[in-house]
Amino acid sequence: MESNNSIGNSRKRLDDIFMLDAGFSMLFGVITLVAPHSSIAYMSGGAYYQSTHEALRLYACLRIAVGWILLKLRNVDDGRFRRCVCEGLLLCYGLQALVVLRAQFTDRHTLINWLAISIFISIGTCYAWFRFGSQGNLIKVYELPSSSERNIR
Repeated sequence: MESNNSIGNSRKRLDDIFMLDAGFSMLFGVITLVAPHSSIAYMSGGAYYQSTHEALRLYACLRIAVGWILLKLRNVDDGRFRRCVCEGLLLCYGLQALVVLRAQFTDRHTLINWLAISIFISIGTCYAWFRFGSQGNLIKVYELPSSSERNIR
């Protein structure tokens, strides 16, 4: 009984992380998508670059889409799929942290880079904990006898 309760709590916590990630992703995406040229120029050090603004808008669209997917994912019961999503998001946030870290040491040194690095590492760590914590058993996978037979063939 205790085991089922802890698995239910783990699922709820993962759903909460999906919800939090989805909310911030969509909020960041919408704010970035409608950001005026002056804001982009300020973040770029005073000069406005159309290509930078377009790349940021494309990233905003991606964040909105990821947020939407995470909102819908909370209703998915397939543990294997949820594990794969955690692995993918861990990889995504880890790579983003590395890219911003590289920019921090090779380009301009800004406080916003350290903030982004901290956020990406924190979210990635949450997904890593769910995927690999407790020997990977925080996300329960139920296998039916017929699906086990297919793996043998």
